Amino acid sequence: MNLGIEGRKAIICASSRGLGLGTAKALAEAGCDLVINGRNEQLLDQIAKDLAAKHSVSVTPVAADISSPEGQQAVLNACPNPDILINNNGGPPRRDFKELDRQSIQDGVIQNMITPIELIKAVIDGMAERKFGRIVNITSMSVKMPIEGLDLSSGARAGLTAFLAGVCRQYAQHNVTINNVLPGKFDTDRLKGGFERQAEQTGISIEEAKRLSSEEIPAKRLGNPEEFGKACAFMCSAHAGYITGQNLLLDGGLYPSAF
Repeated sequence: MNLGIEGRKAIICASSRGLGLGTAKALAEAGCDLVINGRNEQLLDQIAKDLAAKHSVSVTPVAADISSPEGQQAVLNACPNPDILINNNGGPPRRDFKELDRQSIQDGVIQNMITPIELIKAVIDGMAERKFGRIVNITSMSVKMPIEGLDLSSGARAGLTAFLAGVCRQYAQHNVTINNVLPGKFDTDRLKGGFERQAEQTGISIEEAKRLSSEEIPAKRLGNPEEFGKACAFMCSAHAGYITGQNLLLDGGLYPSAF
């Protein structure tokens, strides 16, 4: 399917690996010019060269902490008028809520709620003026199904979801959409860290921990970042203009709900 976004400009936050990189690959394949972001400058530069060569698009790497005002400004300087914004960021580490202090709570809310709101504020009026905008927030399955130890991440992402539920409807008339994509268990470095902890705590191998986790999923496998990226790319497409304020759950059927 032609997504109808060839030549569009896209910012993809935290896109040097995992789900962000999967999304960058899908948008490059669709013909978008990209600004990619992460903290590893050397890795970003290589990704930019590879994507540009493979898909004949412009790819600008910006090495910066997207949660910082300076990092946000650097990304926006590289792409002042994006048509597409993919909000993505690392979440707080797994931790018992009783171990959280005020500073760590504030940091988590900045990462997963305040940062995406600030970026949306910076770009949404321009999108409305140009009559095209696609904003996708990569949140988490934990917004719907709490995960022990990820309370801060879940709370901040749920706060973002509620905050934007009204905002998105103000801009729908301008062909600007805001949606959330909720990943379940995907084969990424973040999930690998969980398998390593489980293996250490239980004495099983990392591969066995991965197998046991996969068995809990009706699809009997972990998701891969490439299929996640293609779902995000569709939400950014010209065909998705009538979809806004929605939470697209990509979890292989793990969350048991009819609605």
